[in-house]
Amino acid sequence: MSSALTLLKTPLWLTEFRAFIMRGSAVDLAVGMIVGAAFSGVVNSLVKDVINPVLGLLVGGINFSDIFFTLNGQHYANLADAQHAGAPTLNLGLFINALISFIIIGFAIFWAVKALTIQSAEKLLSCNR
Repeated sequence: MSSALTLLKTPLWLTEFRAFIMRGSAVDLAVGMIVGAAFSGVVNSLVKDVINPVLGLLVGGINFSDIFFTLNGQHYANLADAQHAGAPTLNLGLFINALISFIIIGFAIFWAVKALTIQSAEKLLSCNR
């Protein structure tokens, strides 16, 4: 029985895949994806639960999530009612939410990359001295 097990070899692709996953860049990418997903959830909550209510209050009590247009010509009190009725809608308020989230995430990434660039430049300068 043990001779049958020695004949089974690990496929080359599995060995290569294992080496790829264990490289620092792949692990860093996985960690970045997890942190990015968590950060996206926080930003979406910030936009939906903090920024939009304040903006809505400033512009006269508008709920951005309920800014929509029905394409069938009927009127609905809110987006949930329109969706429940199966009406085709253009959801401009949800698009505004997504746009604000995108700007916040882009701004945060800009500053993170800028900080990393400054840090790596400082390291390079200190190594050259």
